[in-house]
Amino acid sequence: MEAKEQTILTKPILWFLTISTGLIVANIYYNQPLLGLIAKDFNITESKAGKIAMLTQMGYALGLFLIIPLGDKIARKKLILFSMFLTMLFLLTIATVTNLMLLYAVSFALGIVSVVPQLFIPMVAELSTENTRTQNIGMVMSGLLIGILASRMISGIVGDYFGWRFMFYIALGLMMLTTIFIYLLLPQTYPHFKGSYISLLKSVAHFAKTEPVLQLASLRGALGFGALSAIFTTLVFHLEEAPFLADASVAGMFGLVGAVGAVAAASVGRFTHYVSKNTIISISLLIILLSWMFTYFAGYTYWGLVVGFILIDFGLQSSHIMNQSVFFAINIKATNRLNTVYMVSYFLGGSLGTLLGAIAWEHYGWTGVCCIGVIFTAFALLAHILLYKKVER
Repeated sequence: MEAKEQTILTKPILWFLTISTGLIVANIYYNQPLLGLIAKDFNITESKAGKIAMLTQMGYALGLFLIIPLGDKIARKKLILFSMFLTMLFLLTIATVTNLMLLYAVSFALGIVSVVPQLFIPMVAELSTENTRTQNIGMVMSGLLIGILASRMISGIVGDYFGWRFMFYIALGLMMLTTIFIYLLLPQTYPHFKGSYISLLKSVAHFAKTEPVLQLASLRGALGFGALSAIFTTLVFHLEEAPFLADASVAGMFGLVGAVGAVAAASVGRFTHYVSKNTIISISLLIILLSWMFTYFAGYTYWGLVVGFILIDFGLQSSHIMNQSVFFAINIKATNRLNTVYMVSYFLGGSLGTLLGAIAWEHYGWTGVCCIGVIFTAFALLAHILLYKKVER
């Protein structure tokens, strides 16, 4: 059976998974450049609007824990199609909602079911050879990060010209098309785990407790994504003030800027032939730390923000690809459960960064947001330097 599965991952299927990953993950980030418009529509403060983004990310983290392990137990295609149906339902609700508490609740629910890309990535890891695994993961991860970044650009422009609700109608249409192609093109893979759902979740906890390589990768990922989330959530508010006085579409354009770094990082796996993965991670975290020098000291100029965003996205994507390549090697038959531990940590870190970024903005402005980013990144780099030799197999 394993030999047959290895032949399924053709280039067209890899491209299909990459594009679908970007389209689906975009659903949880459309709201970020639209927070200012949503705040005006519901007549609420910016910090209350910021909770929408935070709840979506927290929902995503919960979905990772509850849904992704099932990819090791039941047929992934069936699980993916069911999640896509719920995604479409929640997008329609967000587009039409008029009650703030319902918007909070549905945004949280949308995050839970938007975990499909994290079923694609373990599938790619399993169906790749050892020599192509890092490069293939990098390609799909580039689709994921470009989806995150491009979603902000597109939603900012759509929000300015057509209103924030129209963006979610567009997302609904994209998900309908994606679901059709998933049904037609997605290959069948077969689960390896035969126990109950409870024992499945217990095995997730077991990996989290007993695998130091996974623990360190999860910490690096959480802190790195927390830093990025802090700045992206508050960027729209920063650009609304002097000297920029810009609208949501300008904030969204920084998604395109970040995509430059994401695309560049997609090929980072090739360097593993020359230097170790741990060295690449060290350099990546240093690049993220350097990015804050630009976003702070030149953060009131467009060129400073552009350079800063390219660097932070390049560094985060590079370390993310290396993190996943390292821990997937622990047990290739448990990729979904390993990915669950990592991605739950990753998005909990993102939720914390979003929350602390919003609080820092409210009390200390752009300086406070940059301080949050520096602290998160510095802790990630310090933990890596102190611990990676101790956890190496």
